[in-house]
Amino acid sequence: MSSTATPPEAASGAEVHWRALEGLYASAPINQLFRSSLSVTGEGRARIVFPVEPEVFHAAGAAHGTMYFKMLDDAAFYAANSLVTDRFLLTTAFNLHLTKPVRGGTIVAEGHWVSGRRRVLVAESRLVDEEGEEIGRGTGTFMRSRIALSGLPGYAAPSAG
Repeated sequence: MSSTATPPEAASGAEVHWRALEGLYASAPINQLFRSSLSVTGEGRARIVFPVEPEVFHAAGAAHGTMYFKMLDDAAFYAANSLVTDRFLLTTAFNLHLTKPVRGGTIVAEGHWVSGRRRVLVAESRLVDEEGEEIGRGTGTFMRSRIALSGLPGYAAPSAG
């Protein structure tokens, strides 16, 4: 009998790291306020899906910029941290461009690594609405911290069973 799924014991070290980053994201207390899910989709790539609902609207009835920043920063951050297996990264700067208001639906934040691997990493991200239109874009710089990923409670290899 053949299977196209990779058995857990055959997962690469990178894939184990990526799944552990997804667990870290899910365990962050802030993500209890902002419903969203992270997928590390490959080396230097991350994707976050989240609903835009009325509780995140500003007074004019569209998503507050807080949502744009959080999802753009998180997507770029996890894209960069997918390349760093020992340390938690810190955002040192983030530039953001809001291009279209959003009044609801499911939004996708796509992040990808651009440059740097030693001390500072640069990553970009973009937000796309349900119609596939870009609604925001960001670029961030991320620095290695002294915080070991292995010491963080949410960062753990997924169980094999």
